[in-house]
Amino acid sequence: MRQALLKFKQWMTTALNGLLILAVALLVLDVVWGVFTRYVMGEQANWTEELARFLLVWVSLLGGAVAFGQKSHLGVDYFVEKLHPEIRKLMAVVAHLLVLFFAVSIFLIGGWQVVSDALILEQTTPALGIKMGHVYLALPIAGVFMALFTLENIIEVLGAPTAYRNQVSAEGGAE
Repeated sequence: MRQALLKFKQWMTTALNGLLILAVALLVLDVVWGVFTRYVMGEQANWTEELARFLLVWVSLLGGAVAFGQKSHLGVDYFVEKLHPEIRKLMAVVAHLLVLFFAVSIFLIGGWQVVSDALILEQTTPALGIKMGHVYLALPIAGVFMALFTLENIIEVLGAPTAYRNQVSAEGGAE
């Protein structure tokens, strides 16, 4: 079971990293084209700034989910490492449950509500003419990844209490 979860997480992270690489590459090309059209052609293409803004939102949200999945997020483990080893496991689970609540309530439920409202109202972007609901999809997608990564972290903490205590102690936590 654990191997299947690890394989699934690796697949998700690889797919998300591929999507991020594509988005960053498009962002760079878009900004370069915008600079080129402004300084060489005399007038910036009107869609480049809007596309750059939307791509930056997607890269930020999905990049945050990847960082969280790779445990590069400082907010979850910093305070846990400062606690006594007996309390670390409980506090780690509490912290992950708070993150899970935030990811589900704000990113998934709230994000999906924003996407639905924008699609129902048929809001479109001024320069690109795409539906704003598609732009806002970054919220629930990032929420799904954050929720899955958080569930994996909770399973890891609960499944290996001794290894978790030793791992945190080895990383410099208070004894």
